[in-house]
Amino acid sequence: MGKKYEASVKLVDKPHYTLADAMPLVKKAAFAKFDETVELAIRLGVDPKHADQMVRGTVVLPHGLGKTKRVIVIASGDKVREGREAGADEVGGDDLVQRIQGGWLEFDAVVATPDMMKSVGRLGKVLGPRGLMPNPKTGTVTLDVAKAVRELKAGKVEFRVDKTAIIHCPVGKVSFEAAKLADNAHALITSVVKAKPASAKGKYVKSIVISSTMGPGFRIDPASVEAA
Repeated sequence: MGKKYEASVKLVDKPHYTLADAMPLVKKAAFAKFDETVELAIRLGVDPKHADQMVRGTVVLPHGLGKTKRVIVIASGDKVREGREAGADEVGGDDLVQRIQGGWLEFDAVVATPDMMKSVGRLGKVLGPRGLMPNPKTGTVTLDVAKAVRELKAGKVEFRVDKTAIIHCPVGKVSFEAAKLADNAHALITSVVKAKPASAKGKYVKSIVISSTMGPGFRIDPASVEAA
C-alpha cells in the first residue's frame, strides 16, 4: 500500500479544488482492487453538544449510490400492501419486529407507520447503534409509505453531524463518471447548507474534503460550491 498511496498523494497539488476539478483526481488516486466508495467530510461551525445546533437531514442523490438499498416496511392494514407495491423488500408488522429481535438484519433502511412505532421502539438497542431507527425527521416514520420506499430505493441518504462537528457521507463509487460524482456531492452540500441551524454563528461550512476509501483527501473550496 505504501508506494501506491505515496503515488496517489502526489496528485494532490493544490490547496483547494472545485468539485468538477477534484472528481477526476479522486478517481485517478483510487488504487484499491475494489470499487472504492467516494465520501465527503464536511466540517461545520456548530457545537453538536447543543441540541439546537444538531445538523441532520436527508438528500436524494441524483445518481444514487451505485447499489439498491434493501428497504423493509413495518406497517399495518392497507399500508402493508402499499409498501409491497412500492417495491419494499420485506413488509410486515409485529412478525417483522420479532424477526429483527431474533437477529435478522438483512436490510439497509426501515420505514414504519406511526401506529407501529410502539412495537418498533422495542428495537431501539438493535437499530439505534446501526443508524436504522425510523425517524419522522428523516421521513422514515410516515403514512406515505410508498413515497418513502421509492426515495430510499432511488438513492436517498441520511446525513448527521458527529460529535466532532463533521458530517461523513458517501456520494457514490469510484466507478461513477466524474460529473455524476460532482452532481451527487453538490446535492449533498446544498442540503447540508439548507439544514443550517438558526443558532449557528460565524462561518458555517469550515472545510470540505473528498476522498475515496483508500485514497488521499482533496480539499474543496466551500465558496466554489456555495456560489454554484
